[in-house]
Amino acid sequence: MTQNILIIMVDQLNGTLFPDGPADWLHAPNLKALAARSTRFRNAYTASPLCAPGRAAFMSGQLPSGTGVYDNAAEFVSSIPTYAHHLRRAGYQTCLSGKMHFVGPDQMHGFEERLTTDIYPADFGWTPDYRKPGERIDWWYHNMGSVTGAGVAETSNQMEYDDEVAFNACAKLYDLARGGDDRPWCLTVSFTHPHDPYVARRKYWDLYEDCAHLEPEVPAMAYDDHDAHSKRIFDANDWRSFDITSDHIRRARQAYFANISYLDDKVGEIMDVLDRTRQEAVILFVSDHGDMLGERGLWFKMSFFEGSARVPLMVCAPQMQPGLVTDPVSNIDVCPTLCDLAGVSMAEVSPWTTGESLVPLGQGGTRKSPVAMEYAAEASYSPLVCLRQGQWKYTNCALDPEQLFNLDADPHELTDLAEVVDHAEVLERFRILAAERWDLEAFDADVRESQARRWVVYEALRQGGYYPWDYQPLQKASERYMRNHMDLNVLEESKRFPRDE
Repeated sequence: MTQNILIIMVDQLNGTLFPDGPADWLHAPNLKALAARSTRFRNAYTASPLCAPGRAAFMSGQLPSGTGVYDNAAEFVSSIPTYAHHLRRAGYQTCLSGKMHFVGPDQMHGFEERLTTDIYPADFGWTPDYRKPGERIDWWYHNMGSVTGAGVAETSNQMEYDDEVAFNACAKLYDLARGGDDRPWCLTVSFTHPHDPYVARRKYWDLYEDCAHLEPEVPAMAYDDHDAHSKRIFDANDWRSFDITSDHIRRARQAYFANISYLDDKVGEIMDVLDRTRQEAVILFVSDHGDMLGERGLWFKMSFFEGSARVPLMVCAPQMQPGLVTDPVSNIDVCPTLCDLAGVSMAEVSPWTTGESLVPLGQGGTRKSPVAMEYAAEASYSPLVCLRQGQWKYTNCALDPEQLFNLDADPHELTDLAEVVDHAEVLERFRILAAERWDLEAFDADVRESQARRWVVYEALRQGGYYPWDYQPLQKASERYMRNHMDLNVLEESKRFPRDE
């Protein structure tokens, strides 16, 4: 049976807040209702804790070292198949409303239609530079102003965007219901919330006025008590220029939770239209990466710690039973999962993909293979890699000491076991697994080459006439509503749904 597919993606949503669907204390009735119908993955991880790399991996089933999308200004090349390509090739109509952070001149990547532009630029201007370790590019790097500026507003740049994303998604669902195209559909709706800035509408802010979770479970640590990569994140975020108070932290977290409720309303709008138009679809909910939310004093992403690397992931499909799966999985598993659910073969490209279908896990199966993550963007000076298997998490970087955490015994990752003799055998096993998967020296060389090339191209293209790659949504006004080349009787009948009531 061919199935329609609805993918709802959000941005920077901390997966630890979804231990089995949304945490009980979150005001998220629509997501909780979806969770009750879904296979829920407690230990789902991003392939890379940053927007563009995580999204390219989610769409293709490949890690950044396979896609070349190392950072938020790395081109996603047109020759890499995505789930949109696979499904479209198999006869689906594929449509995107919202953000996907495609960098480069290809702004479609298999989507037949895009309903909105992106919220972020499509050029190479946000390219990090490993040749200049420690340099802050102030006009686009994060800083702690998102925390100190947290608060209430009735609209913002991001609210304007997500309001448009939801409106267009609902309008598209109405259009799909009219039956003008008999192909099955795959609609991806991708929001930018709850990504910082931490600014929320009053109606959602007030829901968390007395919330018991406004303080991080692990308070801020002294700078020198952090691991080497976390120090680089602090420096990249210009922490010395800001005095972060307890009130700032509470307000930022309150706004973040409020924006989860804002998103829940958007999900509710979409689900309501789907229900009222009598359409059935597989529904997948996922985030690109998480947010540290002040845990340990860290904010945003860029880290392999749980708040940054773990993401919510839920799949509602007839082939998968509702319930909780605790085996570690990845958002690179989304592409093969969608193809599996749609009966679409990825055999021609499977030697180059690393994701695995989640369908067997929704049928009582288990996953033994490790989940892999990579990071090679701002706040790194050389690529970092990570493996999660069973209760263990292992990280490695050519510049830093290895790390090994037992997440069952130490969920907040406060005790590094890499130098504990009793765990030497586990450490060695992960060293072997990592060495089989990665050549860190070659990985570093590839990233440096990519960055250097992009800096040349970006600086060249900003001289003289400038032609942006940003997606420009086409509105065919002459084909909308009523025009003189249309038969009014046919038009009114075709646009009505349902027609028999």
